[in-house]
Amino acid sequence: MAKKSKGPNEKKGAKIFKTKCSQCHVVEEGGPHKQGPNLYGFYGNISGKQEGYSYSSANKKAGVEWNDDNLFNYLENPKKFMKGNKMVFAGLKKPQDRLDIIEYLKKTCAV
Repeated sequence: MAKKSKGPNEKKGAKIFKTKCSQCHVVEEGGPHKQGPNLYGFYGNISGKQEGYSYSSANKKAGVEWNDDNLFNYLENPKKFMKGNKMVFAGLKKPQDRLDIIEYLKKTCAV
């Protein structure tokens, strides 16, 4: 019998962000860019547009809208989803982890 998927969990997403993403990203309004851009306000916007961050040309040209579906696919394998981007992250293979972190980012990075 297949295991039924649970709904997204913002608290679990926060833990995943802290362990997998916070080395390179922050989510606070006005926070500094690190190796990766500050993610505040990115949800619902187009890739490569956060003010003051030097994106790869692949990211700037991709024109990807950061929504649930695109984030779900991107977070599985960033290099495959957006060829030529400079994010050095292998991805989150577990679908539930991706759902959880997307829920966290939607709530935390909303403008």
